[in-house]
Amino acid sequence: MSHKALLRHELLAARRLLTKEDVEHAATVLSRGAWELPELREARTVAAYVSVGSEPGTRALLDALRERGVRVLLPVLLADNDLDWAPYEGADRLVRAGRGLLEPDGERLGPDAVLDADTVLLPGLAVDARGMRLGRGGGSYDRVLARLAAAGAHPTLVVLLYDDEVIAQVPVEPHDHPVDVVVTPVRIRWTNPTA
Repeated sequence: MSHKALLRHELLAARRLLTKEDVEHAATVLSRGAWELPELREARTVAAYVSVGSEPGTRALLDALRERGVRVLLPVLLADNDLDWAPYEGADRLVRAGRGLLEPDGERLGPDAVLDADTVLLPGLAVDARGMRLGRGGGSYDRVLARLAAAGAHPTLVVLLYDDEVIAQVPVEPHDHPVDVVVTPVRIRWTNPTA
């Protein structure tokens, strides 16, 4: 098992130990913390995702952004693991999709719609001080980050995590891109990708 795969296994096992109450409490605190970021609060368009299971919660934040008039784009997983995007029109417009995900049932805007985002909220399992993110390994968000880089787009990249998921070092591969901000229940950490 590779170092990345072993780390993913350990982090997912730790998340499975969280109670429903732990997850709900963290989601409330994370939403308040993320809302403190001007890059989210003042954005015109935010590309985000719907948290599922024991992932750090995004739903309250999605609703807060939408209520503020921010255009929120949510991913729609394509057959090749790339992501299409659709507008978030409320929790009642989300439908179950593959891999236990929730996706919007509205108009598909195409993979390049993410280029309009001022801020991108990325899922992750861990981030280190350099801003290197460990995802689940499907490569969907690696494609999103590569698409942004190729287009010269520089949205603020934000990851919501539990406190113990900010780790000393994430194993890095050449295609990995650093993120800018990590929000945990305890604090907001700007990363230093050049460190």
